[in-house]
Amino acid sequence: MLTWLSIRQLAIVDHLELDFYHGMTVITGETGAGKSILLSALALALGDRADSDSVRHGATKAEVSARFDLKHMPQARQWLNEQSLNNDDEPNECLLRRVVMANGRSRAYINGHACAVTQLKLLGQHLIDIHGQHAHQSLLRKETHLQLLDAFAGLESRVEHYQQQFRQWHQVRRQLKQLKENHDSQQAQLQLLRYQVEELDQLALKPDELADLEAEQHALANAEQMIRDSEQAQALCDHEDGAALQQVTRALQLLEGLSMESLDNIRNMLNDAQIQLQEASAELQHWTSAIELDPERLMQVEQRLSLIYQTARKHHVLPEELADHHQQLQAQLNELTGSDTDLEALAEQQEALTQTLRREADNLTKARRDASLTLAQQVNQQLAYLGMQSSSFEVHLKTLEHFQAEGQDEIEFCIAPNPGQPAKPLIRIASGGELSRISLAIQVVTAQTTTVPTLVFDEVDVGISGATAEIVGRLLRQLSDRGQILCVTHLPQVAAQGHQHLHIHKHAQGDKTNTRMGFLDDAGRVSELARMLGGVNLSEQTLAHAREMLHQSQH
Repeated sequence: MLTWLSIRQLAIVDHLELDFYHGMTVITGETGAGKSILLSALALALGDRADSDSVRHGATKAEVSARFDLKHMPQARQWLNEQSLNNDDEPNECLLRRVVMANGRSRAYINGHACAVTQLKLLGQHLIDIHGQHAHQSLLRKETHLQLLDAFAGLESRVEHYQQQFRQWHQVRRQLKQLKENHDSQQAQLQLLRYQVEELDQLALKPDELADLEAEQHALANAEQMIRDSEQAQALCDHEDGAALQQVTRALQLLEGLSMESLDNIRNMLNDAQIQLQEASAELQHWTSAIELDPERLMQVEQRLSLIYQTARKHHVLPEELADHHQQLQAQLNELTGSDTDLEALAEQQEALTQTLRREADNLTKARRDASLTLAQQVNQQLAYLGMQSSSFEVHLKTLEHFQAEGQDEIEFCIAPNPGQPAKPLIRIASGGELSRISLAIQVVTAQTTTVPTLVFDEVDVGISGATAEIVGRLLRQLSDRGQILCVTHLPQVAAQGHQHLHIHKHAQGDKTNTRMGFLDDAGRVSELARMLGGVNLSEQTLAHAREMLHQSQH
């Protein structure tokens, strides 16, 4: 419950502090007096968007603080504890503070801890529920009807769980659609890859085979020339007249006749040369005898090389790159072959998610159908109190074939203004005054199911007057039995029902204007009710009427 509010340098408020109490607090004042400033201050404290225009002219900053009693608010205490923002000194008390600078920037605090504005908003959902004066306009938008029904039925957590399932289902569905769209092109690519890999499999190129074949082909193709050249080389070394070995032998014979020691080194070198030439000749003979003239093997080698070269040209790679190319194609084939498995797995996953989502949606539909009957019954009861006993409010629920983010249901509020007439959507049947009363009836009903202890009604009685206005006041006072009601109103019948009466007025002094707020005593309430009844000039009759109205409403 809101217990205290402090406003500094906000709009035309200089400095103001107010204590609030349990029950119904009515807020009145002339048009333009500043009632909206009070609600704006509350909204800022609860994380509303900050605006530099809200800072009082000439001030450097505006500041709003709001204190709440959390004694009967376990959800708010739990949230604070989870965020480590609780008040260690007073665990049942929470202080919100918002500072708005003249440049539009703002800072937010919870129990003295700096925090993000979004945290203020999240906490504010547990503290205050504001029903604006234009709430009846939102009733004309069908998309708000589902939200109101879910809130009334307490289905928010179940809807959130459904939405998580829906997002997962939608993602898998999108992936599956993309895979199917690519399936045809993948099949064509898969067929080509299979052909290419099969061709390379049949080629069965071994490691280093190409280099070995090229070397063997070179040897086989040049065998005759190699034999001729090696035989001639051997002849030059040994067998022909004047061969190198004979020349070296002759040189040694000539030097043997010379017994000079200075020639010993030369003779040794010639002896070594003689031995080397003999060995070279023998090796040449052995190598030459090993050379084979095999035209059939040469043809086989050249055919194998031709097949390798042809395959490489066909795949647009170099012959030495064929092995790596084969591995790459095989990897691509494996990946695409696996995509069929992925497609099947994804389809199975989608089917499982569809079944789960359908169960969730069916459960939501059943809960909404039950809640819609209860909501309609209770709203009709309130409409009867508000002078619309001939009208019939209905909640039309249509279950769709396809899933939506909130389920499979379309909800629309309808009204039959007269007996015997079919119910039609509000936008087609209700007048402005009827919409105001319908809106109030729905807000009164839904407020009874809320766990938020402080409800703010901002001129929700627009378009209502007379006896109906008195009933509206009684309904709001009845709501205050279970919590705290703050009600901005222009109707004396509603204002008279309040447990407390907060009056707001403007005060001009020189070139400065201030908004002042204060709680009225009984005499002040009578005067304010008389003003609301009869204007500025108050007659004794108007004052007497006001006293009677206040007396009856408080007893």
